[in-house]
Amino acid sequence: MDEVVPPLPPAGATVGATRSSYAGFLKSNVREYGMLMSLVIIMGLFQFLTDGTLLQPLNLTNLVLQNSYIVIMALGMLLVIVAGHIDLSVGSVVGFIGALAAVLMVQLGWHFVPATLACLVAGAVIGAAQGWFVAFFRMPSFIVTLAGMLVFKGLSLALLQGQSVGPFPAAFQLLSSGFVPDVLDGESMRTTSLLAGIVAAAALLAAKLRERSNQARHAMESEPYAFFIAKNVVFVAIIVGLSWKLASYKGLPNVLVIMALLMLFYDFVTTRTTIGRRIYALGGNEKAARLSGIKTQWLSFWTFVNMGVLAAMAGLVFAARLNTATPKAGAGFELDVIAACFIGGASASGGVGKVLGAVIGAFVMGVMNNGMSILGIGIDYQQVIKGLVLLAAVFVDVYNRRKA
Repeated sequence: MDEVVPPLPPAGATVGATRSSYAGFLKSNVREYGMLMSLVIIMGLFQFLTDGTLLQPLNLTNLVLQNSYIVIMALGMLLVIVAGHIDLSVGSVVGFIGALAAVLMVQLGWHFVPATLACLVAGAVIGAAQGWFVAFFRMPSFIVTLAGMLVFKGLSLALLQGQSVGPFPAAFQLLSSGFVPDVLDGESMRTTSLLAGIVAAAALLAAKLRERSNQARHAMESEPYAFFIAKNVVFVAIIVGLSWKLASYKGLPNVLVIMALLMLFYDFVTTRTTIGRRIYALGGNEKAARLSGIKTQWLSFWTFVNMGVLAAMAGLVFAARLNTATPKAGAGFELDVIAACFIGGASASGGVGKVLGAVIGAFVMGVMNNGMSILGIGIDYQQVIKGLVLLAAVFVDVYNRRKA
């Protein structure tokens, strides 16, 4: 008997199915791809409006330094928000830690290493104190951290006695104002920084290719190949381009290296570890997480401890950049940090958010601040525009959740 050969699909059926699958994937991952495209568009817009000033090496260096402490805190705030909480005290903690560092190093003459460790421990204690009330006494995180914001703002004033204290030791200032040394001694280009950027881009691409290969080996669903190529080409171009621009000035800032290491660490924790998955489960449904055996109280507690340590680190970076501690340091930082997480795709309801999204959200805010300042837009209208951008991001999140 002759073998029956099934009819071939119409010529346009495969193309139509591919387009449909692309559209469906993009719709279900609108947060991730939408923010990446938004960052590229915003940078291109301000590059045009500022006549190329935005992407000048000097301005890019300033952009990294100005947003380093926001990015560092956004990594911790993301975990707090994913767990279903909020922390309004981080700005005041930044100011308090800067004041503590000034007292230890400038007034008491401590070496910057033990002083830095003491400040990080102080941040952990602050986070533990607030986390204890939230996790074990079931007090709303909004109220606890609002109280913390007032307490540590007052303690900053008390430590500094209402005056600015500085300057810090030169070695401590390198935390924020230092650059990666050029061991290869490039003439017109910081060769070491450029090679470091190229190696980082190659390592990222290799890791993504390996991850996609593992997904294919285990028959796991992965993003369409065209999206995979486009996204990683953009990331590689950004890393290499940024490295080349910075290498043509003073090289990679030390704080950029710290940020990159923290991003890699928290991305690994949130995507590859049990505790990361449990934090998402806690924010998604606390009761279900508790019934499944997760110690939800301790998990919430440790997210606040982590936030305290990162706020302390941001306070040290900010103090090193200013080279002085002021009573008003950190004012309003909590708003920029929370906005960065929400703009980057974190859900106000908890359980949703990515490290990369928080970092992109922080740089969206940073590029907007920097670009509007170059254009001479007043701080009043800058606040209006930032508020509208935050409102739009949360609106998109709520709208998508209702449709789902």
